[in-house]
Amino acid sequence: MITIAAICCFGLAALCGTYRLLVGPGLGDRIMALDVILISLMGAISVDAARRNDTTYLILLVVIAIVGFTATVAASRFLETERSRLRVTDTGALPELTEESREAKT
Repeated sequence: MITIAAICCFGLAALCGTYRLLVGPGLGDRIMALDVILISLMGAISVDAARRNDTTYLILLVVIAIVGFTATVAASRFLETERSRLRVTDTGALPELTEESREAKT
């Protein structure tokens, strides 16, 4: 009974992550949503494995963890290189849109 409730809670967390993945305003939000979905999937698989007293799918947990970690690191590095390439200022405005850069162009 408790395992079914836990699997339902993991499913609800995955649905919340899916909503954030589809609606999320930025790429960082979508990356975090993918992490939430993967962790929820891993939790549901591990609870199901404990309920069945079966270790068949535990290697799948390792594969999902490796893929999730690799994807998160790759996406984070992409965000950092994009941010440094655009050189976003503290106010969030791009340098091309500030008054100083307009005066320098004229």
